[in-house]
Amino acid sequence: MDIEAASDDDAFEDARERVDRPMWRLFTDYGKGQRFAFVIGLISSIFARMLDLLPPLLLALAIDAVIEDNTSYDLLFVPDAWIPATTTGQLWLTAGLIAASFGFGAVFHYTRNWGWNKFAQHVQHAVRTDTYETMQRLNMEFFADKQTGEMMSVLSNDVNRLEKFLNDGLNSSSRLIIMVLGIAAYLFYINWQLALVALLPVPLIAVFTKWFIETIQPKYADVRASVGSLNSRLENNLSGIQIIKTANTESYEADRVEDSSQEYLDANWDAIGTRITFFPGLRLVSGLGFVVTFVLGGLIVIGQAPGFFTLELTTGGFVAFIIYTQRFVWPMAQFGQVINMYQRAYASAERVFGLMETPGRLAEATDAPPLSVTDGAVEYDDVTFGYGEDEPVLDDVSFTVDGGDTVALVGPTGAGKSTVMKLLLRMYDPDDGAVRIDGQDLREVQITSIRRAIGYVSQETFLFYGTVRDNIAYGTFDATDEEIRQAAEAAEAHQFVQNLPDGYETMVGERGVKLSGGQRQRIAIARAMLKDPDILVLDEATSDVDTETEMLIQRSLDELTADRTTFAIAHRLSTIKDADTILVLEDGRVVERGSHDELLSEDGLYANLWAVQAGEIDELPEEFVQRAIRRRAQTDADD
Repeated sequence: MDIEAASDDDAFEDARERVDRPMWRLFTDYGKGQRFAFVIGLISSIFARMLDLLPPLLLALAIDAVIEDNTSYDLLFVPDAWIPATTTGQLWLTAGLIAASFGFGAVFHYTRNWGWNKFAQHVQHAVRTDTYETMQRLNMEFFADKQTGEMMSVLSNDVNRLEKFLNDGLNSSSRLIIMVLGIAAYLFYINWQLALVALLPVPLIAVFTKWFIETIQPKYADVRASVGSLNSRLENNLSGIQIIKTANTESYEADRVEDSSQEYLDANWDAIGTRITFFPGLRLVSGLGFVVTFVLGGLIVIGQAPGFFTLELTTGGFVAFIIYTQRFVWPMAQFGQVINMYQRAYASAERVFGLMETPGRLAEATDAPPLSVTDGAVEYDDVTFGYGEDEPVLDDVSFTVDGGDTVALVGPTGAGKSTVMKLLLRMYDPDDGAVRIDGQDLREVQITSIRRAIGYVSQETFLFYGTVRDNIAYGTFDATDEEIRQAAEAAEAHQFVQNLPDGYETMVGERGVKLSGGQRQRIAIARAMLKDPDILVLDEATSDVDTETEMLIQRSLDELTADRTTFAIAHRLSTIKDADTILVLEDGRVVERGSHDELLSEDGLYANLWAVQAGEIDELPEEFVQRAIRRRAQTDADD
């Protein structure tokens, strides 16, 4: 899918709209397994923050009782007998209590961080793995409508943003609540009249924050959408770097990346503009409240306060009050940061859970039995199928294959050959009709058992990053080295593998980039041979090899397909002329069937395709040529 043609909207917008209370689900579905860590983090936060607030109160006591000697040295919950009688002793006691508050505070800060980090990391891990497992169980129609970068953005960026909120966000939230409540309690304890003045900015901050939430939320959704688009552009370009270089389109692609990056910049800068306006405004409101509190508190201390301030305020109390008020400003300013993190996390949680709730998984009964393959007979019974709302790709396709037979599917590009095989692998379900193996409707058996029974070799060979051995054994992970070697020999791969720098332990690179197309294809064939499936599907399995290698592979395939039901899709008709039955498809229908010789004698579509490969272009009927032109035009339009 070309990103340039993609919508600027969030690819998961419809899914996000279906999600109800995503943040609540994050805690209830994934947080319950980490309750211990959550409780440790919360309790430690309470003790750590309360200990952080203790030194200013002790400082006020030392100023008033020890330095100025205006009040008695009284400690809450401490018997008078424990308090030193001398001012020097009281000073050392105060210093010891302050030191103890810092020491125990450090311990609780450690356990606080341990709790929040353990909670966040384990939830992140569970969400990411569940999201991936959900994603890979969706049918292929889902992946046809999504770009790789968009899905990577959910699995990486969105899940990481949830972790950031669960760690930093919860940490900051607990700090904010505890500090605000604790400071408010201390302020009322020192002088409740002045405390009312100090707390006046709180309602204004609440209104300001409400505006910020309503304004920033849609902007963050736009940012998430633009990130997915940018990731898709970068992923496509890095995957197609060879084409870019050979086509000399570096400057063209650089411009397209710049356009995608500019869209992200514009969306992000719009959100940043709102954010950088909010936080300084929040500080300004809090700062004005601090100034008013400082002036009124000072007037109370020097005895010039307005008449309605009837409570006294000592010098030490004033110092502690000002320190607490200053500390009160910072948590209130941090409130916006917490809201900011929450809104980002909320948008990400919507995308994550929206993906999890995406319909499109193939239905499977919980008590569905596994597929039981006896003969390997396959039946297509009046099968009609189309991708989404498009015109049907297959229309009333019916045929039967006896167990052990080899059936070839041929026809022009877009005739529906690969789609027929996708239904056999149950990548999709028919819209009408049924596909059966040994009389069992594939919709009524376990999906995993179907794919265990079928070996598939695609024309678009994919190798995973890893060694040659890893790729041959993929799906048959318990295979021995001897079995892997035998499979490679059967696929005519052993010889070239031995000549690689590290043999079977040679790293193939991402997508097998270090191997040629023919080598990758032989590795894929070896993988299918090692699986030893009941039914084999060869989708242009020798399309990327030279004629000589094709001959060698074909010889091995003859051994592999013996007494095994085999489907072979081929444009190179010479590779399938010995098939038991050849099905010729055109426009989603089976228009001819028979052996190679029978189809040649009919002088129909198959005979014309054979003539094309034999180089008899001038002898082709004009009707065939015109139909080929129309088919190519339609295929190009669909692409």
